[in-house]
Parts: sequence; structure tokens; C-alpha cells
Amino acid sequence: MKLYYDKKSPNPTYFIQLGIRNGEKTTTKNVKRIGRHLDLLSITPDPLAYAKQQVEAFNNEYRDGKVDLSIQFDFSEKLIATGDVASKSSALNIGYFILQHIYNDLKLEDFLRGAQKKTKATFDCNTINRFLTFARVLNPASKLDTFDKLDTYYEQPSFDYQHILRFMDILEKNYDGYLEHLFHNSGNIVKRDTSVCYFDCTNYYFEIEQEDGEYIDEATGEILKGLRKYGKSKDHKPNPLVQMGLFMDGGGIPISMCIDTESDNEQTCAIPLEKKIISMFGGQKFIYCADAGLGSLNIRKFNSMGGRAFIVTQSIKKLSEQMQNAVFNDCDYRRLSNNAPTTIEHMKNFDRFDEENRALYDDKAYKVIDAGRAIDLGLYEDRLCKNGRILKTMSKAFLPQKIIITFSRKAMEYQRFIRNAQIERAKKILAHKNVEDVKKGPNDVTRFIKRTSTGKNGEKASDHYTIDQALIDKEKKYDGYYAVATNLDDDVQAILNISDYRYKIEECFRILKTYFGARPVFHQGRKRIIAHFMICYTALLVYRLLEKKLDQYGTHFTTDNIIETLRNMNVVNITDSLYAAAYTASNVCTSLNGVFGLGLDKKYYQPKELNKKLKKIMG
Repeated sequence: MKLYYDKKSPNPTYFIQLGIRNGEKTTTKNVKRIGRHLDLLSITPDPLAYAKQQVEAFNNEYRDGKVDLSIQFDFSEKLIATGDVASKSSALNIGYFILQHIYNDLKLEDFLRGAQKKTKATFDCNTINRFLTFARVLNPASKLDTFDKLDTYYEQPSFDYQHILRFMDILEKNYDGYLEHLFHNSGNIVKRDTSVCYFDCTNYYFEIEQEDGEYIDEATGEILKGLRKYGKSKDHKPNPLVQMGLFMDGGGIPISMCIDTESDNEQTCAIPLEKKIISMFGGQKFIYCADAGLGSLNIRKFNSMGGRAFIVTQSIKKLSEQMQNAVFNDCDYRRLSNNAPTTIEHMKNFDRFDEENRALYDDKAYKVIDAGRAIDLGLYEDRLCKNGRILKTMSKAFLPQKIIITFSRKAMEYQRFIRNAQIERAKKILAHKNVEDVKKGPNDVTRFIKRTSTGKNGEKASDHYTIDQALIDKEKKYDGYYAVATNLDDDVQAILNISDYRYKIEECFRILKTYFGARPVFHQGRKRIIAHFMICYTALLVYRLLEKKLDQYGTHFTTDNIIETLRNMNVVNITDSLYAAAYTASNVCTSLNGVFGLGLDKKYYQPKELNKKLKKIMG
């Protein structure tokens, strides 16, 4: 603050004037009147020197936060007219300060500055990447909508929409280096647990009706397959899809990803991406963990080399008759909790309502079957034919491994509860609907409806529909059973615990799709599509690191609570000298301030204070 007075006036009035910087805008405001020159002569022979002393004392109190600023409001003052069709909110988000703290520690500015030097781009790639990443967490939308809402952030970033699109081209061009940079620098924020690497795939649909055709690579002349292809969608949508493969570490934090065409078998993307992971790790050993769909013979063989290991779920239904006999042979089973001998018959029939059996009801039975010999495991192997085609054949190969079979009374009862509800729905279909008009699927309730066609002497056959009791009995056989294949000799409980943690990678996909709006995707070009998912991946990594920091602080919150808090952390400009918090205190807010020490739990903020916080975060 400084002294202000009219130097040309014979009797000036002295004021303490506050300088305000609000983004790129600078203003001044008189915050305290010291007095007129002639009036001050009654208390001091030198009014100017006295006024300067008052300013110095006021500055000292201001720095200590002990100054009361009086603000005047004109309740008749009108809003400033604009040409906007619809009114906008004047609230500014400061919750992204938390995300910026982690983003800055990833040192992406250094990487993007190096990438930008190789181009003719004059815009700031890092600023664009920052706000595209923050928007995925705070306000997921199309790139155009994100551009239109840049004024909802405290910084008020300024760049053109065309710069976003050009930046995405630069980002995709540095695909491998960017993902590797994220992995290595994330280790500076939290310790990465890469002893286990989880892998899974998901797909994303596009709002188009026609899939991509083949195209010619301009650099190599090679004919390449289009990225967006028709495939199986969990949402049963008829739109073209792309497939994302994701590796996650033992702490639930992403390691790397790949984007492929959905028409490719998801197992084919595992090994190429894993080879990149091995290179990033510098040859470090780890355990590959995935579900049955990503545990082919080729993948298991690959992870039996170089000191690596695998833990993959195994479909019991796909095991050979010999192996299934070993599973259902009710001997050699033990309780998982204390290794005491037990039988499946006993696990199925004990009185679970007896309080003494509570521990048994929560327990599981298990047995280990040696599968390290040339037997049919229901796996497929890729064989290269002379004509260059790759043929998938059932494999009978020697692979040192064992299969851990578990049985859970809880799981059995849950599966039967679900099936019984499906059977009741199937019965209602038989009673009230035309079966031919009902959609069918391998896991749909209509699988329990059996069709029998009868006819006499060449007459047209008539169809009869009944509940297929044989199929019901066949499915019941597998209730409660679960299998894991591995080449590890570790403790069974430890192996199962590693396998059970796979739910975290499903949680990553849920966050991307539900909270970060990774789908549907509106981009058309291959490069822009891949860049879109790179931005989504960056947001996921930043968020997971934030969760990990909160866990290390001793607090844990749901994704809903964390993201809602960040989105609601807005401030409103009361005057150019004051911002008021438009959010309430909460446990999440308290923990975030405890972890990052940003002091974003106050009722009022001066622009200077928020600018200092931001400057401190960005180094």
C-alpha cells in the first residue's frame, strides 16, 4: 500500500491506497482516509511525514493480517452490460490449485517445453495441457466446451481453440515419451509399488455409424487398419469402438496405456505394452496379474521368463474333464484361514445361522492342483501358417504352473440368489410375452428357456418353450468355485490377495468413464483420438496420486466426495480487493489443506494472497 494525495492541491487529502492485481487487471482503491493537510497541522508540524508514517504502520499491520478494510456497496449499482445471450456465473474455481500441485510435481512443463521446441508452435503447450487435464476432473466436456469455460478458473488462461487442436497433434506425436515421463516423475510424488502389475482392457464408443476404413501411412506407404471398428460393447451400442489397455501398479496408480482398434483381440495388446513396461522398469521383475480373458498361453509363457511371474484367473468351465474331476473331487480341501482340513460337502451344508459357524461362513476352502504338465487348460495358442495367417488353436503345452481352487459358501449363495431371480423372470416371459420377441444373450435370462420343435408327417413344426432345468443344474455345479492360475510358489493367501486387488483397475475405468467423461468421443482423426485419451490418462494419474496422498495422510474418501469438493471450491469477486469463498468447510477440504498446506479453508481471500499461493505451487 502507498500514500495517495493530489499534489497540485493547496490542501490535499491524504489516503492509504491499495494496489490490486486481479489476473491481468490492475486497479487501485483508497482503503483509509488519513485526513486533510490543514486539519493535520493541529497534531503535527509536518502532515506529509505523518501521513507516510501512517502508511508504513498500516502496511506492517496488513502483513500481519490485522487490518480491517472497510468496503462500501452501492445497492443501486447495475450489472455491466455484455453482449452475451445467456448470463454466466462469476464464480472462479480454485480447487484446481490442488491438482496443479501434483501436476507441477510431474514436471510436465519441462517435457512439453522440449517437445514444443521441435515444432513451430508459438502457444504455450503446458498451459493448454494443464487446463485440459483439470477440466477432465472438474468439468468434463468436449474440447470446445472446455475452451468456452476457461473463464471459470481463477487464472483466466488465454489461448485459442485452434491451439488446443494443434497441441493435441503435438501430444500424440510424443506418445511414448510422454507416458514414460509421467511414470518416472510420479515416483517423486509417491513411492510406486511395481512388484505387481495389473492389466485390463475396456472399450469406448463413438457417436458415428460407420467404422473407419483402411488408410495409407504417408511416411512409410504402409496400409494400416482404421482405428474405430465395430466390436462387442458392454453397453450393447451399435457404434464403432476403440480399445484401451491399461497397466496399473500395486497401489492402484496407472503405469501406462495403449489405444488399439476394437476388432483386434484384446490379448494381442498385452505383450507389446508389457514390453514397454519392462523397458521403463529397466528389467525389474514383477508379477503380471489379469483376468481370464487376458491370460492366454502366450501371455503366461511370456511372463514365465526374465524372472517375471503371473497370476491370472482361470475359468473352471474351460478346464479339461480330467482337471474338472480334480476340482470336484471332494478331497484335499483346507480352510484358507487356518489350513485345517475340510470338505466342500461340509462347507455347503453347515448351519450358517448358528453363531458358532460365523467364522466358517466368512472363510473359504481351497486346494492346489498341479497343472504343470501337458494337459488341456482351455487356452489358445497363436500359430503362424505358411500363408502368413495367424491361426488360433487349442493348446496342449507344458507350462510350469498350478491352479488354486477356492470355494466360498457366501459366493455360492449369492450366485444362486441371482440365478433364482433370473429364473423367475424367465418364467414371467413364458407366461406373458412372446419368447421370439425377447432379446437373447449368453448371460441373459432367456438362456434358461428351452425350445422344443415337434412335427408329424412333414407338417410344419411347432415350437414349445419350457424352463431348461438341465442348464440350471449344470450352472449350479460351479456355484461358489473360483480358480487362479500362477507359477508362483508363494503362500496361497498372499496370491489370492494379489488377485483380489484387480478390482482397482476396474475402478480406474469407472472413474474415466463416469467422472472424467472419457466417452463418448467426438474426435474423428486417429491422432486426435489418441491425444484425447492421453489427456484422460493424465487426469486419471493426477487424481490417483491425489488419492494416494490422502491415504498416506491417514484419511480416505470416496471419489464422489473428493471430486465434488474440488468442483465446489469456488470464490466470488466481492470487490476487486476481496474474494469470498462460495463453498463450505468439509472433512475432505480439511484433509486436502492438511496434505498440501495451501490454506484454502478461509472465508475471504485477497487477490494478492491467491496469486502468491499459485506462484508458490508453480515454483
